Amino acid sequence: MEIALEKTNSSRIAKALVKARSAAGSPAMDMVLTLLVVTDDENVGDALRTATTLSREHPSRVIGVILGDGRGAAELNAKVRVGENSSGESILLRISGELTKHAESVVLPLLLPDSPVVVWWPGKPPAVPSGDAIGQLARRRLTDAEATGSPVRSLKAVARSYEPGDTDLSWTRLTPWRALLAAALDQSPGKVTGGTVVAGPGNPAATLLVAWLESRLHITMTTRPSKTEQIASVVLNTAAGDVLIERIDATSCHFSVPGSSPREVPLGARSLAELLAEDLRRLDADDIYADTIDHMLKADA
Repeated sequence: MEIALEKTNSSRIAKALVKARSAAGSPAMDMVLTLLVVTDDENVGDALRTATTLSREHPSRVIGVILGDGRGAAELNAKVRVGENSSGESILLRISGELTKHAESVVLPLLLPDSPVVVWWPGKPPAVPSGDAIGQLARRRLTDAEATGSPVRSLKAVARSYEPGDTDLSWTRLTPWRALLAAALDQSPGKVTGGTVVAGPGNPAATLLVAWLESRLHITMTTRPSKTEQIASVVLNTAAGDVLIERIDATSCHFSVPGSSPREVPLGARSLAELLAEDLRRLDADDIYADTIDHMLKADA
């Protein structure tokens, strides 16, 4: 069921949500978290479709927040949806005028009680996510440097204001690489003395991968540009020989460890919904990510 509200307020939105939930037979107790999606008119469609897909694994109340022109009189328009091929609930808020300066006052009454709150910025994030008025409502704050015009610069800018609970999806995109490298090192008898990462210039995931390897292995990595935007290969040098993980195509890579026969293993791209689902499986702070960005920033100093 869908209900549109114009020039409304949080109280009326909450009442519309109860009405829609009752009509759809969807009790609030089924929801496990509130996902706040702070976006713009250009990206709101894709972002909310992704969040709807995500809610099949994590039944959620999804609240999309579009902050419009801050000039003029305060105005709040909303669209409430329950059901509609989703196991959760969604509210789209369009906030304009003076109300944009106090958007958190609109959002706060609509959060699920006694449930974790996660905020996701699909595009440009605030300079300090944990200091943002809406960001302060959340236990987890997700940014995506890859969606900005200067991915590595954006990643480092947000990292400088890191607080526990912050994560960038560039880190989540690294999970398959980190898993393969950890498996390779478990099978390799030699100590790692150095290595090389080949990736497209301006790839924030590659920047994090270098920092992660250096901080965990206490080595110095070198980087080389590739012809594609993706991470193309990682080589780790050991006394027993080189560990090599090299991308073959979009879905697989070459996996080679000293003393074992080379083989082909899967390395497929994951959708945005899959990346978000991974992040929502843990709502505590990621200490390894914190150590990685700390090393990244120190290397820049």
